[in-house]
Amino acid sequence: MAISVFDLFKIGIGPSSSHTVGPMRAAVLFVGALRERQLLERVTRLEVNLYGSLSATGVGHGTDRAVVMGLMGEWPDRIDPRQIAPRIAELLASGVLPLDGRLPVPFDWQRDMRLLEENLPYHPNAMTLVAFGESGELHRDTYYSVGGGFVVDAEQAAAGQLDQDHTRLPYDFSSAEELLRLCKRHGLRVSELMLANEKAWRSEADIRSGLLRLWAAMRECVDNGLSQEGILPGGLNVRRRAARLHRSLLELGKPNVIGSTMSAMEWVNLFALAVNEENAAGGRMVTAPTNGAAGIIPAVLHYYMKFNPEASDDDVVNYLLGAAAVGILCKKNASISGAEVGCQGEVGSACAMAAAGLAEVLGATPEQLENAAEIGLEHNLGLTCDPVGGLVQVPCIERNAIAAVKAINAAQMALRGDGEHFISLDRVIRTMRDTGADMHDKYKETSRGGLAVSAIEC
Repeated sequence: MAISVFDLFKIGIGPSSSHTVGPMRAAVLFVGALRERQLLERVTRLEVNLYGSLSATGVGHGTDRAVVMGLMGEWPDRIDPRQIAPRIAELLASGVLPLDGRLPVPFDWQRDMRLLEENLPYHPNAMTLVAFGESGELHRDTYYSVGGGFVVDAEQAAAGQLDQDHTRLPYDFSSAEELLRLCKRHGLRVSELMLANEKAWRSEADIRSGLLRLWAAMRECVDNGLSQEGILPGGLNVRRRAARLHRSLLELGKPNVIGSTMSAMEWVNLFALAVNEENAAGGRMVTAPTNGAAGIIPAVLHYYMKFNPEASDDDVVNYLLGAAAVGILCKKNASISGAEVGCQGEVGSACAMAAAGLAEVLGATPEQLENAAEIGLEHNLGLTCDPVGGLVQVPCIERNAIAAVKAINAAQMALRGDGEHFISLDRVIRTMRDTGADMHDKYKETSRGGLAVSAIEC
């Protein structure tokens, strides 16, 4: 299967790629299927069935609202997040859902939004949408949100097609070993190889402009996170910290890349906190490669770009391409879904990707880049996904800041070596997959174990 950098990095909304972005996309696809079958005008009732992790933590992750907005025809990369709450309030008051944004269909939230405890085959993040007409059921389909905003339907899942793209790439790779071999054989850096592969889908100019558009969205997300204060929604009463931390850092003066280690860590922390607080509030952000881990890759890139006077747009492009190479390996050979392998698949993958991206722009050889990614992922193995209250807040927000600093350390350690190391990235990715398979389901985005339970006071 072929995976593009633009599959891993998507502009969307918070708080979750698998529980918000994916379900919204699935609902829009369902509306499209009704349109293709010329059934839209015949719909008199809609039913939403959420299963597994989508049911267990769906309310806290905004899955129910995301599906409804998708049924209204909204895409996660285009919707104005500020309009979601008032439109949901209007639906609850009227009991009418504007299907595809134009066709009024009765919708009783208590009856038609069903949170079911059972699991469906293939993946924990499952949902079935059903459309009824005057004479009964018109159409139904089951979708799986498999992480990072990726969505497949039941037919694709049954066929093992968790990715439908079979584009032929000039330098296709499914392992780090293959990636390194291709780079050596053709004399390419990792970002150069990735750029050549991306050209199978679009021109170099479009690749560059698309990556810079992602970077602009990342910067806007940080800016929004730095300007907002108050309490995050959801009921945990978690207070935003980024704006206050920003003011305190500005009072200390402007550091640079070779300045104080403590100062550097605080700025990296700041950027990660800003992104993940904005994500927790349901704001606009970039899935990188998931929402729960969305602060790590931008935080490392923000610090490099902001405090390195020689940084350029070329660094942005190369950073994201280098990071995506590792993300592709994680997705192909394990998972980037917290509901499937725990938070090691989200924060661990993002940490490895950020380490690889930073190593690339700092001049790493392909072997050093692979080593940086291996260090970043290795030291997140076994990380559980146990969000308190089913919200992407505790421990998720701080976890991103810690992993961003860890990614920088991983890149620095790798650059001090020659690329040779004891455990390969491929082995660590396989270990992540196997560890996720062994991990009890209560530690995989169900909020039924770990901190999610320990935080509850009796």
